[in-house]
Amino acid sequence: MSNSKKIAKGLFWKILERFGVTGTQFVLQIILARLLGAELYGTLSTMIIFTTIANVFIQTGFSSALVRNKDVTEDDYSSVWWVSLGITGVMYAAIFFSAPMISVFFKMPDIVWPLRILALMLFPGALNSVQLAKVNREMDFRKVFYSNVGALLFSGVLGIVMALNGMGLWALVAQSISKVVVACIVMRFTVKLKLRFHCDFKRIKVLLSFGWKLLVSSLIDTLYQELRSLVIAKKFDGGTLGYYNRGKHFPQFIIHAVNSAVQSVMLPALSSEQDDRTRMRNLMRTSIRTSAYIIFPMMAGLAAVAAPLVDVLLGEKWLPCVPYLQVYCFTLAFQPIHSCNLQAINAMGRSDIFLILEIVKKAYGVIALIIAVVFFHTPMAIALTGVFTTIISCVVNALPNKKLVGYSYFGQVKDLTPSFCLALVMGGCVLLVEYLGLASWLTLIIQVIVGAGVYLALSALFKLSPYKMIMDRVKAVLLKKRKKSSGAF
Repeated sequence: MSNSKKIAKGLFWKILERFGVTGTQFVLQIILARLLGAELYGTLSTMIIFTTIANVFIQTGFSSALVRNKDVTEDDYSSVWWVSLGITGVMYAAIFFSAPMISVFFKMPDIVWPLRILALMLFPGALNSVQLAKVNREMDFRKVFYSNVGALLFSGVLGIVMALNGMGLWALVAQSISKVVVACIVMRFTVKLKLRFHCDFKRIKVLLSFGWKLLVSSLIDTLYQELRSLVIAKKFDGGTLGYYNRGKHFPQFIIHAVNSAVQSVMLPALSSEQDDRTRMRNLMRTSIRTSAYIIFPMMAGLAAVAAPLVDVLLGEKWLPCVPYLQVYCFTLAFQPIHSCNLQAINAMGRSDIFLILEIVKKAYGVIALIIAVVFFHTPMAIALTGVFTTIISCVVNALPNKKLVGYSYFGQVKDLTPSFCLALVMGGCVLLVEYLGLASWLTLIIQVIVGAGVYLALSALFKLSPYKMIMDRVKAVLLKKRKKSSGAF
């Protein structure tokens, strides 16, 4: 199979997997949010901060090195697995013994044992990170689709049943753990990976020489991303954190679906073309244009329909999350653009530049957060720091690629502008529908129709290249199916 066909197939299955997971998780989260309150979600969010940070040490660095390196053996996977298992044991012990102090610090006396139990998901997560590295390397994302969707369905049903039986926080804990465990089990049966009782520390040293910079970068990024939630949990209360995180989760569901697909496919694709700057630049341009064309209208539309959407899906009690939702639609809209630039840097083997960029971005991000906390004293001010940092980060992430692949910041802005402008116009049209004063469900339906119609019409009118590419692809698929159907008779 040619590289382009392999990339296309990998991207198809990865996007299908991400949107399958996102769609399933979205529905399940809506059901659980209706059954449980913002306070419980805020408590769970506080606990997950610590498992997320621990996972950085376990799953980041080595996994990226396994994907990035040209020559990887079965012994490399085994070596990484045993090292990851050892790190997992240390991380779990740290969480287990610090759980009482965490509960006191956040004034949440009931989270000690739920946190200790929740942290057990680090162990299957460590094994799954090695399996996912092999899948990502081979771009065989069909296996990830089956494992993740199956795990979500099982864990979602379990969580809903426990919530209906009044188990509150434990329902959310059980749902989180079972999702990781089931995904790991399914992957173990589908991924051809023979892990042996063997650890080659020479190979670990080679992988670590590349991976440690990504590990530090990811740790800095995770600490920074979770810092806002930590400040809100400490300075305000669990309910406020619940509204904040629920508002952030709506755009996150969409962004993670697209962004993880872009990252998983673009790193191996760009790595395979690292010796050809022209091909790398063309791959980057296609990825950035397509991501912007898809993501910008989604985020603009989601921000415009936020109020009726939350009212219909979650109920009136969750309406305080709407302002956070709208802020994060803008903040996260540029995430796939950031990822594409950073993956190009990784593909060129310049994890040193990657690390420097992360340090710079987090430095001005922390300064903005301190200013928001000291001078404004509101959770909304904390959320708005993301708007400031994402704008600056667009410049910071793009600058190195002018030299590395010949794709400048201004060239990227030129490629992004058409989709951005069309998305703004579409968002404005969608927002006007709300002033008709109709019922929330009817307003939402009309807004979706208006948004899709306006954006597609403008795309056709101005002949946007991503629109033409997607339509040509759709026509080719339909023509191929038509030929097969006619040939069958």
